[in-house]
Amino acid sequence: MHPPSLTGGRRVRVDGEILRLAHDVRDRVEFLRRAGLEIEPEDVASLPLIDWRGDGPER
Repeated sequence: MHPPSLTGGRRVRVDGEILRLAHDVRDRVEFLRRAGLEIEPEDVASLPLIDWRGDGPER
């Protein structure tokens, strides 16, 4: 996931394609679900498949 934008969201990219701008963990989980990855919200921060850029998942 990209660093937080000035508006407060993060671009979510899967396989090189930007899906949308996520504003919270629920958005991230939903976008990843649509991409075929079923995860629980509490697992977003520790999932090794997610490359956090800039600040970590808490922002």
